[in-house]
Amino acid sequence: IRHTRDLAKSLEAETGISTGWVENGGLFTANNHERLSEYHRLATLGKYFDIPAQVLSPSDTKALYPLMNVSDLKGALYSPGDGTIDPSGWVAALTKGARQLGAKAYEHTRVQAILTTGDDQGKQVTGVQVEGGHVIKTKRVINCGGVWAPAIAKLVGHDIPLCAMHHAYVVSERIKGIQNMPNIRDHDASVYLKLQVTNDEEDLWLANAFLVSSVAIVASELPWTLICGDVLQIGGYEPNPIFWPDVDPNFAFSLFELNWDVFSPHIDGAVNRIPILGSTGVRSTVCGPESFTPDHKALLGPLPGVSGFYLGCGFNSAGIMLAGGCGRELAEWVVHGRPSLDMFSYDIHRFHPSMLGHATWNKERSHEAYAKNYAIVFRHDEPLAGRNIRLTPFHRELTKANCVFQTRHGFERPGYFASAEVVAVKPYTYYGAYNNTIHSTDKYLAAIQADNTFDWPASHALVGREVAACRTHAALFDQSYFGKFYLDGPEATAAIEYLCTNQMKGEGKTVYTLMCNDRGGVECDLTVSQVGPHTYYIVAGGASATHDWEWIRANTRQFDVTLTDRTDEFGVLSLQGPASRRILQTLTSLDLTADMLPFSSHVVGAVAGIAGVRVLRLTFVGELGYELHIPKAGCAAVYAAIMAADAAVVNAGYLCMDSMSVEKGYKHWHEDLRSDDTPVEAGMLFAVKLGKPIDLFLGKHAIAAQKERGVAKKLIGLTPNDPIPLHGNEAIWRNNVCVGFIRRCAYGHTVGQSVGYGYIVHPDGHVITPAYLSDGTYEIEPLNERRVPATFRPKAVFDPTNTRVQGNYGDLT
Repeated sequence: IRHTRDLAKSLEAETGISTGWVENGGLFTANNHERLSEYHRLATLGKYFDIPAQVLSPSDTKALYPLMNVSDLKGALYSPGDGTIDPSGWVAALTKGARQLGAKAYEHTRVQAILTTGDDQGKQVTGVQVEGGHVIKTKRVINCGGVWAPAIAKLVGHDIPLCAMHHAYVVSERIKGIQNMPNIRDHDASVYLKLQVTNDEEDLWLANAFLVSSVAIVASELPWTLICGDVLQIGGYEPNPIFWPDVDPNFAFSLFELNWDVFSPHIDGAVNRIPILGSTGVRSTVCGPESFTPDHKALLGPLPGVSGFYLGCGFNSAGIMLAGGCGRELAEWVVHGRPSLDMFSYDIHRFHPSMLGHATWNKERSHEAYAKNYAIVFRHDEPLAGRNIRLTPFHRELTKANCVFQTRHGFERPGYFASAEVVAVKPYTYYGAYNNTIHSTDKYLAAIQADNTFDWPASHALVGREVAACRTHAALFDQSYFGKFYLDGPEATAAIEYLCTNQMKGEGKTVYTLMCNDRGGVECDLTVSQVGPHTYYIVAGGASATHDWEWIRANTRQFDVTLTDRTDEFGVLSLQGPASRRILQTLTSLDLTADMLPFSSHVVGAVAGIAGVRVLRLTFVGELGYELHIPKAGCAAVYAAIMAADAAVVNAGYLCMDSMSVEKGYKHWHEDLRSDDTPVEAGMLFAVKLGKPIDLFLGKHAIAAQKERGVAKKLIGLTPNDPIPLHGNEAIWRNNVCVGFIRRCAYGHTVGQSVGYGYIVHPDGHVITPAYLSDGTYEIEPLNERRVPATFRPKAVFDPTNTRVQGNYGDLT
């Protein structure tokens, strides 16, 4: 967004065409205390990114925007750097700038075909055929087709998850006194009001005095020479948007008739916020087709299976706002093979391939994401739409055990376990829209809503009991949604050593490793088990499994290997805790003693009478434990046998795992490890063998150079000295300077403290040394202007010597 803003300011100098950028600021109004807390959190995060923001009282909000009704407000977030833009000027300036750099624009030209070579194993773009049979030869195509993007993707034989909907705004008549007022986002009413840029000289107004003196904002931040119109655009996100399933290829320059029954709640919300609108006419209505995705994030980057075909679509009515930054990163992707920033949240590989063409999932999730676009973002919130599609082999048993499920990568996975009742996910009712009847009772929804808070969630004590059981006896985790791949072939060892930062240790051994890009950024963290002379079993995190699969596939094409996805063939149970060995030994003839099955090793045998179970001695919670990779047909039997073997074994979910792993300082990809973080910055050099007997592994040169010169960015652990919950994105202060923000956090139930991890950046760009880390005075800012002293944690806060991982418990077992 920052790059879009900067580009909007600079394009006129490059092209001679004004983008109409007006920096009139933005107000985000809060109707309740939870919303105000969210705005305090946003203001806190903005301090690290140097985004001026201020939380205002209702009276200060009124002083800034005299026409606003503030009687129902708790406050507002003011962002002076916000603004508005002229869409036609923006597009014209971008087009002219591109032409100045050699681009050609073909208007009113329909694409008939995307030409490719290759087969089902992979295709390469060779050209674009347009109407009249003309072929534009190219090896790169970017699909920026908006609501027509799915049709363009079909030209290369692929589905993409994108729904077309009617999306509208209306333009008011002139309003005296509105000129140059900030844009308004009334999130609780799901409505926005923004000034419309105009080229009509009669509508222009030069702002020489902007603020009432009672609002304490630094004068240097004020846009003293702004020009803006005096009409408002009013729009929002209704609960019953109109889908457009049969997208018309001839509709590109057309509009729909506005459905006032659907749109009228936005008028009600707007009039409540700006009462003068009740006596102001509507100048025009605009209702056009817009594209929306299942998580309200754009689709960017390469489409799997078609080399040279990229996505730049699905912007969820935020296309202009995101255009500059997303365009820059997409250009990096096309030219250099990777973006400069971590873009996984926009990469289509965030979705499992089976979901891309799943019409029901796409429609339900896109609807919910649209309807909840302005909802408060809570870390424990879960979607109600598109559920119960990908189920693990243990889903039925866990449901009976009162599991409260989460959904990740299309899978249902256990979040935590309720104490006394079944909490099943019910069919999606579109929040009562389209004549659907909302469930009269919905225990799952009630459980999720009880956790939607910036205080301690309702599940806090339940998760604590799961943690205590695992630390003192044993807990059973369903990890079946993990990605499970086999890499084999005559060059499998060469390929795996090229991909991995760590060194393989031979058959029977399991290695935790990173996979990095050529800049040293971490693309994957996973385990690799050698299961044959030329065969490796790779287990990846579930939420990143498709990304990891594609990374491995794309970077082993030069080797004589075969990569096979066997995720759905196995269930995975992880039995963890001091009693895990004793319990599991009663179910198998395999020798599980430390001498025969040490940490980071694996063996195959029968468990509970089920043959072919691969037992990996691993842990993600810091205890003695075993992963059981079970052929799907035998999963129910193994689960039942474990639960029957010891009545004290408890079911545990991912909230328990998060708590225990954060106590151990274990890293999770795309939380505290991303493609723009390196092992040196993350303190992960223990998983990097720079001296292993291979001339080069991917990222080696960059990592070695960083290790030699040092880094100005470092991942650190902190515990707040006060008993407060952490939710992520809290600012980190060192010696009264904002140096970072919390990327990953959880409450450590064993240690009785919240634990957070985040990267700090040296404010002067100097190398961060151990002394710099240990000598600082740290604070965490959970809410704007409220800082809590924090303790720097150079090691894991629980069992830093890994005594328990080795099975050394004394008399505890």
